[in-house]
Amino acid sequence: MQLTPEQQAMLEGQQGRSIQKAIQILTTLGRIYGAEEMLPIRSVQISGVSYANLGEAGLEWLSEMAADGSKVRTLTTLNPAGMDIENWQALGIDPEFARNQTRVLDAFSRMGVTLTCSCTPYLFGNLPTLGEHIAWAESSAVCYANSVLGARTNREGGPSALAAALTGFTPAYGLHLDENRSPTVTIEVAAQLEGTWQFGVLGKAIGDKLQGQQNVPYITGIGHASLEELKSFCASIATYGGTALFHMANVTPEVDLFERPCNVITINPADLDKARSDLQGASLVEVDFVSLGCPHLSLREVQRIAELLQGKKVTKEFWITTSRPVKRLADAAGYTAIIESSGAKFAVDTCCVVAPIEGRFKAMLTDSAKACYYAQARNKFKMHILPFDEVVREACR
Repeated sequence: MQLTPEQQAMLEGQQGRSIQKAIQILTTLGRIYGAEEMLPIRSVQISGVSYANLGEAGLEWLSEMAADGSKVRTLTTLNPAGMDIENWQALGIDPEFARNQTRVLDAFSRMGVTLTCSCTPYLFGNLPTLGEHIAWAESSAVCYANSVLGARTNREGGPSALAAALTGFTPAYGLHLDENRSPTVTIEVAAQLEGTWQFGVLGKAIGDKLQGQQNVPYITGIGHASLEELKSFCASIATYGGTALFHMANVTPEVDLFERPCNVITINPADLDKARSDLQGASLVEVDFVSLGCPHLSLREVQRIAELLQGKKVTKEFWITTSRPVKRLADAAGYTAIIESSGAKFAVDTCCVVAPIEGRFKAMLTDSAKACYYAQARNKFKMHILPFDEVVREACR
């Protein structure tokens, strides 16, 4: 790799031990993937924030990186933590876990990281523009940034994202390069879709067809998709297909730069029915936990929940998961008071995927295909998926 004098000084330790460790991580990645240079970046999003994922070893490494006073050099936000930072007691989080999670956040804070813990940083200011190089880590956010915004990022690990934040650079390989952003397979969607849950089911259906191959899909047949539908789709196709970039005709910004690949896969209603059936692992009678907000809810989604819960009472544990900035807007608009008066709980800064809730519930109801995957794989819940509005109504039955 060709390093600039500034980058070489980092590598030689002239800017401190933590910066040296960070640039060593990045140059090693660059050598592995054949990068010729480093690229300056405009923002970072770091995963591996929940203490449930990090453990003591991960926390020790973070503390070492923060020890010499090194600070991030660009806007840097965090993925969801394992608890609501301000209201963890109401969610039944163990005090010892809360103490350790606070230690994690303190380490990030000492490095100048903005403690907005969310998988949707594009909803509150960490919003890259077309062609900007960034270093993001959370799978759905990476997919959204590359595909919907047209920014450029690989799916970073937590350590490489932090390394990029501390140096301001990332190695030039993968989806940072033009030649790796070309579509490799055409996905023809021969079915009508509406709502976040159906876009999530579509992501699973496409992921099942791709079978983990590293493809860049060129998707046709979608006439329109809202921000919330694209958010759901990105989470699902990243989870089930490992997809970090797709192009969608009439929707995404780079689609007109490319021709449709000759290799065609069709998604028909039967494929969607099968994907949906795979996500129905529990009957509604079994459901004792309801969660909306995977990925984190937009303000428009919080508003809709408030409309549906007006004058109602929930009969099950119901988590509304979103970012702290969106929650503050909901407070100001009066949505929070309506939702909390129903008995539903805001789970801010966290979500059902990363919170330490294994064993607490038997079956979860959601509109999120991604949440279904992790409910089964990580928390060992059964799961059931329904349209967004139906999830809210079912929480009150």
